[in-house]
Amino acid sequence: MTEKHNEVNPAPSGSDYIVIKAKENGVQVIGLTRGLDTRFHHTEKLDKGEVLIAQFTDHTSAMKIRGKAEIWSKHGQLESES
Repeated sequence: MTEKHNEVNPAPSGSDYIVIKAKENGVQVIGLTRGLDTRFHHTEKLDKGEVLIAQFTDHTSAMKIRGKAEIWSKHGQLESES
């Protein structure tokens, strides 16, 4: 059975998640859309120590992270810089 997506459930189960932990105040996480024109569609601002668990969906193809943060994904761990 295929899982249906909609506004309540925008991504199929098994979609990739990433975890972002801010290492300083003001870390920005920006979601970018899928499609012919890539656009910003959502922004979150994290303060030091805050953690965001984000998911790639039918609408989100990429994420841009500004500021010093630790990032975990199924591909491993890395740190962004200020």
